Amino acid sequence: MTRKESTMFTPSRSLITGASAGIGTALAHRLAERGSDLVLVARREDRLRDLASELESAHGITCDVVALDLSGDRPGAMLRARVEGDVDLVVNNAGIAIQGSFIDAEAADLGRVIAVDMAALVDVCHAFLPDMAARGAGTILNVASTTAFQPVPTLAVYAAAKAFVLSFTQALWCEARTHGVRVMALAPGPTATEFFDVIGDDAAIVGSMQTADQVARTALSALDRRRPPLYVISGRRNTLAAAGARLTPNRLLLPMMTRSMRHFS
Repeated sequence: MTRKESTMFTPSRSLITGASAGIGTALAHRLAERGSDLVLVARREDRLRDLASELESAHGITCDVVALDLSGDRPGAMLRARVEGDVDLVVNNAGIAIQGSFIDAEAADLGRVIAVDMAALVDVCHAFLPDMAARGAGTILNVASTTAFQPVPTLAVYAAAKAFVLSFTQALWCEARTHGVRVMALAPGPTATEFFDVIGDDAAIVGSMQTADQVARTALSALDRRRPPLYVISGRRNTLAAAGARLTPNRLLLPMMTRSMRHFS
């Protein structure tokens, strides 16, 4: 066994929310290649079952499928009740967004973004962390975004939700490490996924577009380290863009971002 192989992060069983597309599907493929059994979670059961069949056939692993709408009440507790046995890695990847003027948005749509991107993530962490802490082992990966590093006009609620994810994850990292549990945030930039099918292909892109597989590789490469960082940004240009956003005063940054946004109907 090579040194690289001996340090490769290979959880026995991984749970991935938002597994039916994009970064969630890419992480499922990469984890299956490493020999991890999977629990695939999303609303679209047919797509989950197709993915599970593909991964089981290709890699000889076991995939459990849980069809669940994470915007409901206490989704973490519901998920924990439906998943038997231990989970070594929890990936909170599910997320939704709406783009456009806040004043024109439907309150129900904004509430769904908050429910999925923040409330569900917290509830899933709260549901699975105690078992990990009791075992003194486990990993939680929370998917944030480079929008977490600055407010984004026309993506106001989504960007604020991702800022919450980044802050929450770093605080949880400090608490969980005393129990032997690793916690890390992943901050992708623009990624070629169904995200842009929802918010619009003409939405402004800040940073460098990557594939979902590139983002998945970045996440697992960071988790391969014995001591992963608190968060990892995927892509060199995205890392530089995030750093620039943090250094630029918001009174200068926000007008520039507003001018760069291309509004759509």
